[in-house]
Amino acid sequence: MENLHPADETQERILTEAEILFAQKGFRGVTVREVTEAAHANLASVNYYFGSKQNLYLEVFKKRWLPRARQLNQAFDKNVAGAGSDPPGIPEVVEALARAVLEEGVMSEDERFRHHQLMSRELAEPSDAFDLVIKEAIRPMIEKMTRYFGRASLGRRTDREIALCIFSVMGMVLYFNFARPLISTVTGEPYDKGFMARVVSHIVDFSLYGLLGRKEDAPCSAP
Repeated sequence: MENLHPADETQERILTEAEILFAQKGFRGVTVREVTEAAHANLASVNYYFGSKQNLYLEVFKKRWLPRARQLNQAFDKNVAGAGSDPPGIPEVVEALARAVLEEGVMSEDERFRHHQLMSRELAEPSDAFDLVIKEAIRPMIEKMTRYFGRASLGRRTDREIALCIFSVMGMVLYFNFARPLISTVTGEPYDKGFMARVVSHIVDFSLYGLLGRKEDAPCSAP
């Protein structure tokens, strides 16, 4: 931020502090005064730069949330391209997604927490930001994975059925990413690179069983 114009620097500080507060308390739980005090900015600066608290909230998603989502999308594309299979099969697609979210290091720990918290609050109480996230991030990813799954062994299913399968895979990946402290506490495993690699393998195996009904690939199946 050292090369920014002072006005741009103020905007960036406001966006940074607003994201932290909105993630912690949600849109309704945060006041403009709280944001400006945290950003060491004038009380009128939110209206001056963003027009309103609602516009500031949307800008947090446009300037903070969506760029991180696009980085995850790019990491997914890179992993798929590096899988060496054309078209990629179900295991390659699931692994590409799991690795993009869990292993690529796109976000810091603080960013990861805020990213999930903001989306969790939108799921609980959707706003205009919810529509933005669906249009710019979620729907493109679902459509991309639908094409991959449709070209693989799930082609016999309808697009709606495939979408449910994709949500099941995404839900598992996101849970393993968000619930790191819980999983580490229960398993006694530090969430290091070795453990994350095992989690990725588990997600792939578990998904294969759910998607293809291959019992031999189910990590929790009886011998």
